[in-house]
Amino acid sequence: MATAPLNQYPLWKHFSILAVIVIIGLYSLPNLYPSMPAIQVSHESGELDAATPPVLRRALQEKGIQAQGEDQGDNRLLLRFSDTEQQLQAFEAGKQALDGRHVVALNLATSMPGWLRSIGASPMNLGLDLRGGVHFLLEVDMKAAGAKAINNYAAAVRVDLREAKLRRFSVTQTGDEVKIRFRDAASRAAGHEVLDEEYGNELDFAEVDGNDGFLLVATINEETMRETQSLAIQQNIQTLRNRVNELGVAEPVIQQQGAARIVVQLPGVQDTAQAKEILGATATVEFRMVNEQSDPFEAAETGRIPTGSILYYERDSKSPILLKRDVMLTGDSIINANSGFDENGLPAVIITLDGKGAARFSKVTAENIKKLMAVVFIDNKTVIINQDGEQRRRTVKSEEVVSVARIQEQLGKRFQIEGLDSTHEALKLALLLRAGALAAPVEIVEERTVGPSLGQQNIDLGKKSIIIGFILVMVFMALYYRLFGVAADLALAVNLILIIGIMSLIPGATLTLPGIAGIVLTVGMAVDANVLIFERIREELRNGNSPQASIHAGYSKALSTIADANVTTLIAAIVLFVFGTGPIKGFAVTLSIGIVCSMFTAIMGTRALVNLYYGSQKSPSLAV
Repeated sequence: MATAPLNQYPLWKHFSILAVIVIIGLYSLPNLYPSMPAIQVSHESGELDAATPPVLRRALQEKGIQAQGEDQGDNRLLLRFSDTEQQLQAFEAGKQALDGRHVVALNLATSMPGWLRSIGASPMNLGLDLRGGVHFLLEVDMKAAGAKAINNYAAAVRVDLREAKLRRFSVTQTGDEVKIRFRDAASRAAGHEVLDEEYGNELDFAEVDGNDGFLLVATINEETMRETQSLAIQQNIQTLRNRVNELGVAEPVIQQQGAARIVVQLPGVQDTAQAKEILGATATVEFRMVNEQSDPFEAAETGRIPTGSILYYERDSKSPILLKRDVMLTGDSIINANSGFDENGLPAVIITLDGKGAARFSKVTAENIKKLMAVVFIDNKTVIINQDGEQRRRTVKSEEVVSVARIQEQLGKRFQIEGLDSTHEALKLALLLRAGALAAPVEIVEERTVGPSLGQQNIDLGKKSIIIGFILVMVFMALYYRLFGVAADLALAVNLILIIGIMSLIPGATLTLPGIAGIVLTVGMAVDANVLIFERIREELRNGNSPQASIHAGYSKALSTIADANVTTLIAAIVLFVFGTGPIKGFAVTLSIGIVCSMFTAIMGTRALVNLYYGSQKSPSLAV
């Protein structure tokens, strides 16, 4: 039976290699189209009103501003302009024409054709060092988070012991401990039993006898402390994200870095004072009873508010609602809020209160069973107004109802908000309740500003370094390895296309200046595998092997060496990504993608080209 030739790929393998290159190359095309200045309009509620685009178009027309293109989708409106001057004019016109609940952001929009957008193609995201903006590294005070938690537990312990009818005890907080002093051992044993049943999974208790009397010392256990600190980070991130929305920043980066730090990157923002002011703003929530006896629509139309009531508006439906002036509970009493499900399997938010808040809430809800209760979100926004021809910042208080539910029974330290439409809404409300205020103080430990001109300069220099490195490598390979070198050059060009395409395909992947350095390094390393293969082919020819056997041996025998070298580098890149931060991660991402792509193009790509040219020849003269 005849055997297949040594150096011929089956047709399916050629098509597979070509398909990978074409598909990924297709998604790299958006990077060829330059970005255009644009403004992006969205709404705080997440849903853009149908009346918004006509209002904005009319405002631009009155100012004589002509948009070059318009895209609407994903609850946002994007308008493109020919230059930054028109972009800035449109930005100011949009801020003036739309109300404060609309977010108007400066942005850059690609000019790629619609057919590319229809397949989900998009250009690479550019990092702060390439686009310009401000960078903050915030450190969360974890000791303060722990101190706040132990303070809440001290208040809760006091209430629980009183509810258990225990008398003649005192509760003091010392550092990270709660000390409960009893009059005798029997009272301490009874108190220990009550508290262990309530907080056994959260606190560690120790009975201490001494000059201070019969003490029960409570400390937060390790697992609870880790959870408290983790929740503090999550709450701070959500609060900061709410603050960043007020800046109108497109594509901000707010993410945890390490155990106690948060990175905030605001592309396009140059005013660090404004950024710091808004990031430090606070918000909270309040629980109020609903005035069900009066008509809120009539009050909204006439402006006559019943005595003892306040007129609010619901966040989603914008419907007016009358709430009683007396506040049942504030967000300061919330220890934790998590999304979950009620007894019927419907979405709900589970709230945990501190001791003082639980006592007050229990009393008020007992008096208002079967009545409606509302959750009011109170936000302090910083807005820019024109006063006497000058732009000035002013803090504006915003209040809106985020949830209305009927009280079914007396509520205490733990209760749940029901009547939510979906698990997504429950999760969002839980985060909102936790995000009312920073859970722990934050300190800016690093701050830097990158100008847009410097970002463009970084892009230009990065492109120049890649092009120079690419040309030098191509010239060397073509001169030294001749036809085989040309195959390696084609593989190198495909390698760059694949890197760009994969970076464009990965959600959240961002190209930074160190990432460009990783690409430049990859250009130099990409031909290493081909050098090993071509030198092995030369060695086989010198040993007297036939050209076809030399090609086969060159690719097969060099494979283990290539794999060893590249896998070792890939492991190093993965370690850099896992343990590195910021710029190091950007370098590791492009380096690791480049290594994988270079192995594909060097081992399979050049082999396919060589097989196509030499595979059908019985005794070719190798140009290597």
